[in-house]
Amino acid sequence: MDIVKQIEDLKERLQLPLPGLSAQNKMASRVREMPATIPGDAKESAVMALLFPKLGELNMLLIKRVEDGKAHGGQISFPGGRKDMTDADLQVTALRETFEEVGIQDDKIQVLGKLTPLYIPVSYNRVQPFVGFAKEHPSYSLSLSEVQYVLEVPLKDFFAPERKIRTMITPSAFPHITIDAPAYKWEDEHIVWGATAMIIAELEELITI
Repeated sequence: MDIVKQIEDLKERLQLPLPGLSAQNKMASRVREMPATIPGDAKESAVMALLFPKLGELNMLLIKRVEDGKAHGGQISFPGGRKDMTDADLQVTALRETFEEVGIQDDKIQVLGKLTPLYIPVSYNRVQPFVGFAKEHPSYSLSLSEVQYVLEVPLKDFFAPERKIRTMITPSAFPHITIDAPAYKWEDEHIVWGATAMIIAELEELITI
């Protein structure tokens, strides 16, 4: 399918009722299926699921976080972080964090819409995912204190059935815990699980490949 058509269709789908928990929980571990309600005092955060063309296909940007001992250290995730007091709204947060972490200017990103927010108990964050589109392949300037490297994944390959697995995860910040979790497996060594996988699962239901 033509990329322009894919993006137009996705933007329209994002304005309709979203799959929400029914999609997210497909990639939730048994110990952290999403609660029906998010605590009202949870800390507000936002992430950017950025799509872009590469070699004639729609790709998605993921980052490998540094091993810093924090709750999400070493994980594959989207660019994003907590809302600052100076951020007008969570869309500003997502765009600002994307620039700070990987160097993509906000004027290069067309925000298509929002996915369903989710709650991450381990960091007490309410995360609002946004979906963005860059018309051209991004240029990166990584914040090396936060990001080890970027991954550019073609959605057609990433959403293939064989990419979905169950695996035992030992979070780097909690080495005494092992979690049986669904995940996306990319290029053997990259396991995408947890909140990021749950966000991707909802996106997968909305986008036509």
